[in-house]
Amino acid sequence: MPAIEIVAMTIEHVAEVAAIERQVYLSPWSKAAFESEVRENGFAHYFVALEGQRVVGYAGIWVILDEAHITNLAVHPDYQRRRIGSALLECLIMEAVRRGADRMTLEVRFSNNAAQALYAKYGFVPRGVRSKYYSDEDALIMWLDTLEKGDGHTAARYRRDGS
Repeated sequence: MPAIEIVAMTIEHVAEVAAIERQVYLSPWSKAAFESEVRENGFAHYFVALEGQRVVGYAGIWVILDEAHITNLAVHPDYQRRRIGSALLECLIMEAVRRGADRMTLEVRFSNNAAQALYAKYGFVPRGVRSKYYSDEDALIMWLDTLEKGDGHTAARYRRDGS
């Protein structure tokens, strides 16, 4: 199996990202939404996990002042349970630190126990509920209160720039 490489998302990745989004989520973002994030949103920072040239996962954050908000994190169903989600999350944490964030937040479905466990493994804790955040379900709000440089995360071993 080829190694997984994490690189910055470009417009060329968007069609594959949108296809994974449709497979993984009940209320997926559109291709146009991802295009807008990549082209127009200066707060947005997105990454893809590549096996060769194939997108097998993606993740994104918005960094505004000292806070980072995870907008998306997904792995193609055929590639789940291979630590790709962990690698993407570690990449987001490192990017948030690099851009000056002190803490991170996200929303996750109450029914998504696997995602909640992943986030908890990295120190995210439940802090609230967003009612009707999803069309069919409330969201659990989770926070990682302290982002520190040199916090032991291993994302540095993943190449993000394609080199």
